[in-house]
Amino acid sequence: MVENRPILNFLSHLVLIVGVVAVVFPVYLAFIASTRGPNDFYSGVVPLLPGPHMIENYWAMLSSGMTTSGAPPLGPMMFNSLVMALGVAIGKIAISILSAFAIVYFRFPFRTLAFWLIFITLMLPVEVRIVPTFKVVADLGLLNNYGGLIVPLLASATATFLFRQFFLTVPEELMEAARVDGAGPMKFFRDILLPLSVTNIAALFVILFILGWNQYLWPLIVTTNQDQYTVVMGIKRMADVADSYPQWHTVMAAVILAALPPVLVIIGMQRLFVKGLTETEK
Repeated sequence: MVENRPILNFLSHLVLIVGVVAVVFPVYLAFIASTRGPNDFYSGVVPLLPGPHMIENYWAMLSSGMTTSGAPPLGPMMFNSLVMALGVAIGKIAISILSAFAIVYFRFPFRTLAFWLIFITLMLPVEVRIVPTFKVVADLGLLNNYGGLIVPLLASATATFLFRQFFLTVPEELMEAARVDGAGPMKFFRDILLPLSVTNIAALFVILFILGWNQYLWPLIVTTNQDQYTVVMGIKRMADVADSYPQWHTVMAAVILAALPPVLVIIGMQRLFVKGLTETEK
């Protein structure tokens, strides 16, 4: 039983408040910067209240982008990032859950070896094998299209491991009952395992969606056409200006707009996300 001590309650809430302020304050400054003019942050004094240029800055990013930095309008870039994030999240989950299903429920030679070979790929992320991966993508003609952005990122040893561990906790009686009822492997997978895995799928979807949305290095390598730029690439181009100061008010407007889709995904799937991370028994 936890004792109710006012001092400990005060200290725990104080630590929580300090942590929230440390995380939220930079985001708040980014929002303030997105509502200000181009010279408000060059005076040496950081404003803490919103300015009058919010609609102007946001509309400029959505409609015209920043041509001086080679960044197209933000709308098409956000659409490209959305397609990439959804493709990566859905593709990783689909491949991983089927791989885990095969490893747990099918008896075939070197089954354990196959799992560990998949797990070892955790030590070989895209950044490590980027040169041979780029060569394969280029030979397949997947540069400057969604296939090149998504397909090399689909394999996920982490998701396979998590699904495998969950499937191992499913009672064998369910599989035996399904077999007695005449259900085949895919019917058992579709009607029993998938419904039980909803919270795990939701938690992984949120994590993998944010992973795909925030990708920078791989899209930078395989994309040379402005029509295929992702929003993270666009923000980087806006911040890197060779002959002048960055226009931080529009850069921060792009940052706030780019943060909205992941935030909406987290809010929309918050309950399933928390249950998927904390639930131990179904």
